[in-house]
Amino acid sequence: AHPEWKTKQPFKAVLEGDMKTLAASGEKGLVEIIMATHSGMTSDEFQKIASDWIATARDPKFKRAYTELVYQPMLELLAYLRDNGFKTFVVSGGGVEFMRPWTEKVYGIPPEQVIGSSIKTKFEMQNGKPVLLRTPAINFIDDKEGKPVGINEYIGRRPIAAFGNSDGDLQMLQWTTMADGARFGLIVHHTDAEREYAYDRKTEFGHLDKALDAAVANHWTVVDMKADWKQIFPSK
Repeated sequence: AHPEWKTKQPFKAVLEGDMKTLAASGEKGLVEIIMATHSGMTSDEFQKIASDWIATARDPKFKRAYTELVYQPMLELLAYLRDNGFKTFVVSGGGVEFMRPWTEKVYGIPPEQVIGSSIKTKFEMQNGKPVLLRTPAINFIDDKEGKPVGINEYIGRRPIAAFGNSDGDLQMLQWTTMADGARFGLIVHHTDAEREYAYDRKTEFGHLDKALDAAVANHWTVVDMKADWKQIFPSK
């Protein structure tokens, strides 16, 4: 393939509506698209775009806001952990500046406890006011091997428990559980095509293969969404 193809592939996929190729590009491909389409604006401008979108966008299958389609068992778990003295974090491959405006309201997790992928920003004075300007350069990809790196860099402590649902969470679960002391790892297996979605080893989005095998070898808990969850989403 032409050496420029790999960098142009995500953009070509978007233009052609090729979701399979876009999914195959992974978090890096998605960050590259966000980087290219939102560079040159300030962090405050991007935050407003993200907040406006999350407030108005609706999932095409469930016709509900995406912030209403978080998992009820996850909300209960986070509340339980915090009630018992734990500090909770979001560690996601998604863009950190996209997530931070709404994670506290939805998950009870403040912006400083959100770790995600990011692009480089720079400080500037514009019309006498200080701003952070988004640049067309990737800063950090918080996926796969990047997740333990991000955890160490931003938190500075190895987690006691980690929860994931794809191969992108494998290294985070390994980093968390393969250490001394009491540890806990859990994987949510998306098996409910009717109430949510079903995907695992053969799907592009949410690919869950190596982590599913590792769960058996490392004695991680595997939650079968269809069999184990009485309720998927919070009640309206």
